[in-house]
Amino acid sequence: MEEASGGLCWLSVLSCLLLACCYVGSLYVWRSDLPRDHPLVIKRRFTSVLIVSGLSPLFVWAWREFTAVKTVSPLLALLGIRLEGFIPAIVLPLLLTMVLFLGPLMQLSMDSPWSFTDGVRVVLDPCFWTLCLSDMRWLRNQVVAPLTEELVFRACMLPMLVPCAGPSTAIFTCPIFHYLTHFHHVIELLRFRQGTLSGIFFSAVFQFSYTAVFGAYTAFIFIRTGHLIGPVLCHSFCNYMGFPAISTALEHPQRLAILSSYLMGVLLFFMLLFPLTSPSYYGVPTPVCSLTSSPSSLCF
Repeated sequence: MEEASGGLCWLSVLSCLLLACCYVGSLYVWRSDLPRDHPLVIKRRFTSVLIVSGLSPLFVWAWREFTAVKTVSPLLALLGIRLEGFIPAIVLPLLLTMVLFLGPLMQLSMDSPWSFTDGVRVVLDPCFWTLCLSDMRWLRNQVVAPLTEELVFRACMLPMLVPCAGPSTAIFTCPIFHYLTHFHHVIELLRFRQGTLSGIFFSAVFQFSYTAVFGAYTAFIFIRTGHLIGPVLCHSFCNYMGFPAISTALEHPQRLAILSSYLMGVLLFFMLLFPLTSPSYYGVPTPVCSLTSSPSSLCF
């Protein structure tokens, strides 16, 4: 590691590993033979995971006190909870993620039986949101999982990893701990025999790859913006969209337009990646970047 002694690095990694184990362990404190999507299981896990997530900032506080790492910003700011640049942090990262999903969004709009005005009317209807909030799976996928995972695996871990590894390495280290939250899904698939062994294995490999890329992306957003809200909204949006159905796009009657949108979205995403996440919109340097002793291009 380039910036700190081996002792600090080991302590940072062990702290992150302990925090990840606490998060995943909180999902299994309830003994049940019911599958993970059962409402009772989801409600119980909400309770335990929210408690662990609420206590997770104490890991960062204890790490800071034990290591005596000097921090210019207060603890909440290090965790991405601050007012400076809040509005850009809500809009720009989510807009960037929507650009990446331009192809799937185009495909969704073509296949939707609703017009644009119908969609707006539904979104503005309080009954729609009442129905969503009463659905335990929707709450888990769109609210609780994005909020708790980004708080624990980005907001709490990156401040501990950056002083040790630097921003660039921390971005790619963080998803390794995040994968622990998804690996337990493989255990549940095996436990309830939901698929063949080979199918579950390939699912695990795909899950790891997707989690690594997505985790690095939201870690990048957190370091560049210094805000928690951006990664949370991007996480929720990606959970809603799911993995792009490219095979379906290839068989679509309007596949030329859809595939062009896929390509356009990817190109625009890489063109806008650094401009839309420029720390100048959010306050330079961002709090987590103040923890690094040597300059990094990610922080400016």
